[in-house]
Amino acid sequence: MSIRTRFAPSPTGFLHIGGVRTALFNWLLTRRHGGQFVLRIDDTDIERNRPEALQPIIEGFRWLGLNWDEGPEVGGPYGPYFQSQRLDLYKEAAYALVAKGHAYPCLATKEELEAERKASEAAKKPYVHRGKLRDVSVEEAQEILARESAAIRLRVPLGRTVRIRDHIRGEVEWQTDLIGDPVLLRPDGRALYNFATVVDDVAMRITHVIRAAEHLSNTPVQVLIYEALGEKLPEFAHVPVVNEPGSKKKLSKRDMKKFVTPEVRAKLRAIGWTDEEIDAKDDLNPATVAYYRELGYLPQALVNYLGRLGWSMDDRSEIIPLEQMIASFSLDRVNDAPASFDPDKLYWLAGEYMRQLPLEERTRGVIPYLVRARLIRESPDQATVDRIRQIVEACGDRLKLFSDILPYGAFFFRDPEYDPAALQKRVHKPGMPELLSAFAEVLRHTEPFTVPVLEEKLREFCERKGVKSGDMIHALRVSTTGVTVGPGIFDCLAILGKEAVLERIAKALAMKPEN
Repeated sequence: MSIRTRFAPSPTGFLHIGGVRTALFNWLLTRRHGGQFVLRIDDTDIERNRPEALQPIIEGFRWLGLNWDEGPEVGGPYGPYFQSQRLDLYKEAAYALVAKGHAYPCLATKEELEAERKASEAAKKPYVHRGKLRDVSVEEAQEILARESAAIRLRVPLGRTVRIRDHIRGEVEWQTDLIGDPVLLRPDGRALYNFATVVDDVAMRITHVIRAAEHLSNTPVQVLIYEALGEKLPEFAHVPVVNEPGSKKKLSKRDMKKFVTPEVRAKLRAIGWTDEEIDAKDDLNPATVAYYRELGYLPQALVNYLGRLGWSMDDRSEIIPLEQMIASFSLDRVNDAPASFDPDKLYWLAGEYMRQLPLEERTRGVIPYLVRARLIRESPDQATVDRIRQIVEACGDRLKLFSDILPYGAFFFRDPEYDPAALQKRVHKPGMPELLSAFAEVLRHTEPFTVPVLEEKLREFCERKGVKSGDMIHALRVSTTGVTVGPGIFDCLAILGKEAVLERIAKALAMKPEN
């Protein structure tokens, strides 16, 4: 039988980085062994479900290239793949357990259950619920269910030890005497998570349940449900959590907004987001996949990073092409300790992947950001595309994300936005206005206006005037671009062209310096 894994997100929010890492491990295992990866939507929690969150989940997986073999928009032999469309299957399975004597009706009210819980707390004993109707006969249980609106609970066998061998955590066991009889179906017929997920995993023939470590506490109840259904257990692997950068706290959307740096915020504002939206929206949160897509990360870089987050192919490889990751993946190399999310390392890795991207693809990738920042029109002409290609090439390794074109290239398409402090320091310092004016005259007569010729003209000028080339380069950069860092200054001058360069130098010199 081939390996079958599943990932079952709830449509309660955007695709979380930690969840995607878990989904990736499922996907890699099935791809390595030629199995099937199932995407199932756990949408039984009516109160928390957000219908608008479903499409970003699907789009996120498609953007990452994590295609699924069965599930929404794909179909498959074990559908439907939305739990909200499988309610009759859960009811049928629960009543079958009642008929076998493995489950029973429960008429306890919320008030009665809360009183029991408080009594256990007062006695300093663990709260373990055993229903009053636990030991009624099958016939009586069925009669009660026929006339009453009752919950259905699993009859947990007493005096037993539940054991599993987890692929990541090794041998794990629980005592059934400490496990309360869990509700399978609510009185309104809705299935609880632990029951629905087992019924679906059985029906969909899932062989390996690879999920977040927080689900480990659900496992003993699920094992007992498998046994009650008379079904074979899948293999389990509980993946450790992903922590916040430099912290032992689990990575959460609530706390990750603080990692939106001023530089990132500036790029998001440039492409049309307001500060209020940046602070509030889930898809602009570093804990979600949508955030990295919005900023122009290459999806293969994010997949590589998440694959290495808690798993290692060996003790040295950081850049692992997807095919190599598939060929090498195994659960026994997943670390059993929490992994720490490192935005700086992800950004570095994104740059390594961007460096490998052909110039034409990098050029195509930055165009939407220039359009959204209203620096170019939506369908740029060939001359504009050619210019963008020159800019991208000049940016070189500085371009790690497609949105990096904004801080490093916006000044090519609009007038410089001068920083008064930078002007004072680089352009209006004593002696520099005269030197800059003199070099502007050199530039006026420079032909051809190309990088090698410009570089030679500046070298000759500095030797003749006895000045440091670095001082002139800083002054030229600030006066012609308005920024202090960016592509090589000679590339900038050549791309801007002689007329624009002379106009910008004149404008910078004419601005009143601060005292």
